[in-house]
Amino acid sequence: MKIIIATQNPHKLEEIREIARLFGVSGVDFEAIDSSLDFDPVEDGKTFEENSYIKAKEANRLTHAYTLADDSGLCVDALGGAPGIHSARYAETAQKRIDKLLDALKGETNRKAKFVCAITLINPSGEVEFTGRGECKGEIALSQSGTHGFGYDPVFLVDGTSKTMADMSEDEKNKISHRSRAMQKLFEYIKKNY
Repeated sequence: MKIIIATQNPHKLEEIREIARLFGVSGVDFEAIDSSLDFDPVEDGKTFEENSYIKAKEANRLTHAYTLADDSGLCVDALGGAPGIHSARYAETAQKRIDKLLDALKGETNRKAKFVCAITLINPSGEVEFTGRGECKGEIALSQSGTHGFGYDPVFLVDGTSKTMADMSEDEKNKISHRSRAMQKLFEYIKKNY
């Protein structure tokens, strides 16, 4: 079974492949959408689920294949759930996004947060075949730590650990991340149905 991932982000593709390997999923070939295609969906949904669907649907329109999209982001309690669906557009660069977040939380004692990932699988006929959601709870650290991962990983302290996501090895992160939790649900569905 070949599934086209609705992304041109190499980090995301590699992470999905690693999660599949970690959970012993075989017979599924994940590929990024061809960079020669004009894949540029307008993510104007109001939820992670809506944006995930928009991306999967556009990838399906271009490829007529199984397409999978995820939409994910960081939701911070003290910021009313922000940056949320705007996580990737919160500031111009990854470092500026982290700086803006830490600045917004200066003096804040409630630093609870969660990473959220919503996924949508669309079949070659253009129908939604599966949707799932994964969450990873934690809090925002006072300063950055770690060199792994990407995005907000250096400031996200995972519940039940003393580590940020960026302090964790890829295998550690891929067992507990929001994307991993959403993908595990998809893998269970695939194992039952294919």
